[in-house]
Amino acid sequence: MTTSKEKHIWVLSELYYPEDSATGHNITKVAEGLAASYNVSVLCSQPTYQARGTKAPSDEVRNNVRVHRCRATTLNKDVLAFRLVNLLTISVSIFFNALMKIQRGDLVLVVTNPPTLPFVVVIACRIRGAKIVLRVEDVYPDALVATGMAKANSLLVRAFSVLQRRLYSRVDQIVVLGRDMMRLVESKMIDNDTPVILITNFADSDQIAPMPRESNSLLQKLGIIDKFVIQYSGNMGRTHGIESLVQCARLLHLQEHIHFLFIGFGAKESWLKKTVRDLALGNVTVLPLQPRSDLILSLNACDLAVISFINGMSGVSVPCRMYNIMSAGKPILAVSDRESELSQVVAEENIGWVVKPEVPDLIAQAIVEASSNRERLLLMADRARTLAVKKYSLTAIQSKYKSLVESVV
Repeated sequence: MTTSKEKHIWVLSELYYPEDSATGHNITKVAEGLAASYNVSVLCSQPTYQARGTKAPSDEVRNNVRVHRCRATTLNKDVLAFRLVNLLTISVSIFFNALMKIQRGDLVLVVTNPPTLPFVVVIACRIRGAKIVLRVEDVYPDALVATGMAKANSLLVRAFSVLQRRLYSRVDQIVVLGRDMMRLVESKMIDNDTPVILITNFADSDQIAPMPRESNSLLQKLGIIDKFVIQYSGNMGRTHGIESLVQCARLLHLQEHIHFLFIGFGAKESWLKKTVRDLALGNVTVLPLQPRSDLILSLNACDLAVISFINGMSGVSVPCRMYNIMSAGKPILAVSDRESELSQVVAEENIGWVVKPEVPDLIAQAIVEASSNRERLLLMADRARTLAVKKYSLTAIQSKYKSLVESVV
């Protein structure tokens, strides 16, 4: 009889440890969880996001996972042309490594980052006789349309949509990260019976927990310990509604007890710093992304955490940062479409406020309401922490991936 350890699982992703971005961290933990029961190997690239410039070993065994980092370009992803070059070279490199290494009967878990990767991996798996599970990080070409990088009726979008439907029909299982994403993916699956399963991202509730606000050294260092702090933490990419938050800060600049703290990096980071400087917004502080080891400190450096998207992102992407915000016991201001997974969780669990994207007046109104209702904030904080521990723990999510593997194998 074949034992679990004799089953070979491959995880294919651009991002993996030491890449500490959200996707890299999550995929690393998924692979390590599976390694407790199976032989697990990873094909990934050298770091291209937060850890870009770090030279990791080409081959190593880390926490029982065999990691092979494929050769490819690692240009600055925030420059669109460079990102496209990375996308192509990483996909091609992983494709040829997959052809050489994957064997008949293996199971491959591939993510949609970069978006070209799943297409070449499907070809490799067909040639090698391996089964394939697709984990959808972002839905393309919808993400391009939402950010204005492509028109909905353009040839590029129409062609990508056709390829996307074919991709969904040629995998053995699809994993989505939210209910809104499930609806969007299923709407594209015409005459396709590929199973779609929901497995959310997880909360690092063992490492990140609430801590007393009055003793937070970051708030003390910034001189805002006595302010009502609104924090945006994480990626400042093209899909995120940074502009609305800056407009909100302008509207509330006379409310001296309210302060905005931005922590992160991404395509809009330079714009944010320049705009705050040009507008002389004294109620805004911008910090670079903090190390994951300091997340317990930085996520606790606020009274209300905000996750802000542009319009049209429902189903396209699910913010994994929400789970660690809940771990820190922070209420959430969800600036997102009401049918999004983020908005649904915040509303259903009563752990914050939901506001329509790109309406700074409504965002400001929610912030003022929150700042004047401290008792309600404390209740929301307790509910958020409990939810992170009971529903979104790492152990619970890793168990779901093990069950998924068993069902496919």
